[in-house]
Order: sequence, then C-alpha cells, then structure tokens
Amino acid sequence: MTKSYFGTDGVRGRVGDDPMSAEFALRLASAAAQVLVPAGGTVLIGKDTRLSGYMFESALEAGFVAAGADVLLLGPLPTPGIANLTQVFKASLGVVISASHNPHYDNGIKFFDGSGAKLSDEVQEKIERLLTTPAITLESGQLGKAKRIDTARERYQDFCTSTFPEDLRLDGMKVVFDGANGAGYKVGPRTLNTLGAEVITIGCSPNGININAGCGSTEPELLQKTVAAVDAVVGFALDGDGDRVVMVDENGSIVDGDQLLYVLATARQDEGVLKGPVVGTVMSNLGLEHAFQRRNIEFIRASVGDRYVLEALRELGGMVGGETSGHLICLDKTTTGDGLVSALQILAIMRRTGKSLSDLTSGMSRYPQKMINVRTERKLNPDDVPEIQAAVDQAEKALADAGRVVLRASGTELVIRVMVEGENEADVNRLAASLAAVVEAAAT
Repeated sequence: MTKSYFGTDGVRGRVGDDPMSAEFALRLASAAAQVLVPAGGTVLIGKDTRLSGYMFESALEAGFVAAGADVLLLGPLPTPGIANLTQVFKASLGVVISASHNPHYDNGIKFFDGSGAKLSDEVQEKIERLLTTPAITLESGQLGKAKRIDTARERYQDFCTSTFPEDLRLDGMKVVFDGANGAGYKVGPRTLNTLGAEVITIGCSPNGININAGCGSTEPELLQKTVAAVDAVVGFALDGDGDRVVMVDENGSIVDGDQLLYVLATARQDEGVLKGPVVGTVMSNLGLEHAFQRRNIEFIRASVGDRYVLEALRELGGMVGGETSGHLICLDKTTTGDGLVSALQILAIMRRTGKSLSDLTSGMSRYPQKMINVRTERKLNPDDVPEIQAAVDQAEKALADAGRVVLRASGTELVIRVMVEGENEADVNRLAASLAAVVEAAAT
C-alpha cells in the first residue's frame, strides 16, 4: 500500500490545507485509537509552540475521547519528552503536534507507540485505511476522559539530567542555548542550570509564530555570533520540536550531525563500550564514513529519516546513529532522537576528556557537499525520469570514486533534494547546479 498521508515523520502540511485541518485531525485520532489504543487505554498529547497547536490539540482530544481513550494533555514539550513520558505513564500512544523545523504556518502530527518508538510503515498503513471512514463515537458511558498534566516538563527535565554522568558537573562552563522559540525553550536552560552550567539563552521567547525564525538548528548564524560575543566554550541549537541539535564550537564554527555522531561513536569506542555498527543515512557525509574506516568502526547507511536509523540500530544491535541534520540517537540513553540528551552527551565528553569541541571533531574531515532543494508542483520520483537518471550517471562518472550523488524526494515537502559531494568543491557545486537544472525542467 502506498501511504497517502504519512511521510518521513508523521503527517505534515500547511495549516488549513489538506490534510492539516481540524476535521482531519479528529478523524486521524479516531483511526489511531482504533488501531493502537485498547478499551480504557491512555493517550498522551504534547505540542510545540505553534499557534495552531491549540486547534489540533482540541481536535485530537475530541477524536480520542470519542473513541473511548483517556487523554493526558502535556502542553509544550519536546518530541523526545513525549516519547519518554509515554513509557512513564504506561500510555498506549504518544502524540506530538509539531512540524519540527518548518515555519509556523506548517504543522504536523506524529505518533509514538507504548514503548516510545515511532510507528512502523505497517501500522501507519492500518491507520490510513480507517481514514476513509467517519470518526467513531462510542456510547456516552464508554467515552474517554481528558486532563492536563502540569508536571510534564519537570519529569522530562529530570530524565534528561539522569542521562548525564553522575560524577560530572558543568560548573564553570559557559554554554549558549538556542531553543528555536520552540518546545525546548524552558527545559533546555533549566536542565543546563541544574547541571551547573552558566547559560546564555537565545531563541527562548516563543510567541506562536516565531518558531524556527532566525534561530534554531536550521538557522544557527545567531548562535555562532553569540558564542563568539560572550566567549562561550560551546553553543547548541535545537529545532522547533527539540529532536535535533546542531552545535557551535569555541571558534564559532558549526558542528553538524555527522561530526557530532563521530564524537559520540569514537568516545564510546575509546571507553570500550561501543556496540554494533554506527548507523547514518544515504545523506551522511563521505568524510564521516572514511573517518570511521580509519578507526575500524563499522558504518551502515539507512534511508533518510531518524525512524529508519532507529530501525537499523535495533536490527543490527547498534548503539548510536543519526543524520547530518542533527537527529542523533543514543540507544544507551533513550529510545528516540533527542537533541537535548545528545548535546548533554557531547558536553559530558568535553568535560571528561578536557578537550574542546573543535579538538574532538578534528579526526573527521567533511567532504565539500552541495545540497539544492528543487520545489515541484507534484510528487515526483527522480528514479522514474530517464533524463534525470542520465544526468545522474554522467555526474557519477565525473566524480569517479571520489564522491557521491544522491537524489531523493522529501517525505515532508514537495521537494527533490539534489546532493553532490566530492573532493573538489568547484566540481561539486558545478555538478549540483547542473543536476538541479535537469530536475527543475523535469518537474515543470
């Protein structure tokens, strides 16, 4: 079955456009309850700071309660916090209202099962089959109840703190925290303060429409400037829902997910605790793969999406994995990608080794990489277009063994991502531009 609504990470779109309407959210809740929530089961609902979150929260609540599920409303909380609390409350389902790194006018809905894991394709397909039928309403005596949980943020903060080594503190460490005006704007600074850090905050004043705007992991320029201005030893930025992180070292240089994954994996190798292969994606930088080869660390590429990274880690017995964007998974600490927990692991490595972030990343050299997003008016599979494939073949011949070409359709937007990487930056930029032009012509 080809899914019509679920993409790489749940259902997502522009608020008010199909499918991101209150009516659809109610039907989605009803369908999810029928598939995943047994009679008398509990559902957790959390959200980021988007204004539209109020609307979707109410619609989802109505759909679940009508289907007989009890609902606990968590309010603004990072996505991984909802995954964690789904287990803490022994809920059948955790629901996140967020469009992650997208602008405020987008929103989305994604789910965690009772174990805190994202839903499989098979389960998503079962939910989609029920979306063609009206939402159900049980007899009034069988309806669910709803209540708000006021301690959700504190519970998640305690969990994050518990992933930091007990014998370490962050006293004397000046850290800049960028909350993207999103779900982590309170829990991030409070966790760092609890561990003793001196915290300078930016992107921590959400107003419902400024999420990810000029801040956060997708726009880290302000973070770079702030780290330099206050002479901090490190800075890090979450995205709107707090499941990804990008860092800035003491020199003001951006440290992306590939580099952070290198630090996480090599530190565990040095400690003798690394298990299984490290898992990246088809978009992970070739320099990361080569750096792991030099360290005799097995590296596997999964499909794009932290859900697929997690599936590969579990299947292969791995411990750490992630994406270039900063979705990092530390299965020895938590069950899903968590920007704050990942950052805390990096800070712990810095503190334990006495090394700066630039020192820790020095063993990996990033190949020049060019990404161009080509917007389309319809869904397009580049593998099905002969002229695109001919252009890809030509580019791969030009790069030979010293680079890669990856074209893929976004799972959340009408976008074809054109990525070229190689040893020569000029060649990389030229080939990427040429490929993007071919894709754009085919997409019109």
